[in-house]
Amino acid sequence: MTADVSATNRAGEQGEALRPSPWSRSWVRIAGGLVVPILIIAVWQYVTASGAVPPYRLPGPWAVVEAGIELAERGELWLHIAISVQRVIIGFLCGSVIALAFAAVVGLSRAGNILLAPLLVALRAVPSLAWVPLLILWFQVGEESKIILIAIGAFFPVYTTVADSLRHVDPQLVEAGRTFGLRGWSLFRTVQLPAVVPSVVSGLRLALAQAWLFLVAAELIAASMGLGWMLNDSQQTGRVDRILLAIVLLALLGTISNAILVLLEKAVFRRWM
Repeated sequence: MTADVSATNRAGEQGEALRPSPWSRSWVRIAGGLVVPILIIAVWQYVTASGAVPPYRLPGPWAVVEAGIELAERGELWLHIAISVQRVIIGFLCGSVIALAFAAVVGLSRAGNILLAPLLVALRAVPSLAWVPLLILWFQVGEESKIILIAIGAFFPVYTTVADSLRHVDPQLVEAGRTFGLRGWSLFRTVQLPAVVPSVVSGLRLALAQAWLFLVAAELIAASMGLGWMLNDSQQTGRVDRILLAIVLLALLGTISNAILVLLEKAVFRRWM
């Protein structure tokens, strides 16, 4: 009798352990993620409506919305967004592809690690704005200089995470693949690539976030359009509402692009994991 009761208790505990947590539900996560932004907007509205902060320092939320409506009616807002998104996508893709190539050389080759790793570590420590004068000197103030700066920002997160993961792939897995006659590309595709897929996806997500950060620096290079330019221009004209609008748009675009990569991550994991 006692054994039956114990078995029943264990079964109940296992059932509770297997039961999904309410926090894992999609709608709960979405609603939970909106709680803090809503609170921030509520506090923002309160301090501006009560006069605790003067409007010239912090306009109210509706003033920021009106600034967006004004720019949208003039057709400028969507152009700023489209140009910035285009620059981020091109820079992110270029930087990520080049980073994957360097990561493969450094992570899979001892010679590549010895020759390239120290130089790339040193370049990684260079601040983003330090590249601006050199890029202007070499590529003038066209689109090339902006996209290259964004690509530099996207390069290092992907390179660092993937190269480090390739260097630490379980040697027993590699040796097992070689015993089955796998060499070169077949060994990489069958054994090493699946082992580093999570690192590749993590590196890409970090690189995309970094690309948005470098976008603002890139659009300070004598740009005439884009959200980064709008930040700089609004600061010079004292339009705090447009500064806040640009910040909100950058945050929303970064969130949307990250969500797209999360969907890609799930698809990749279903394929490789």
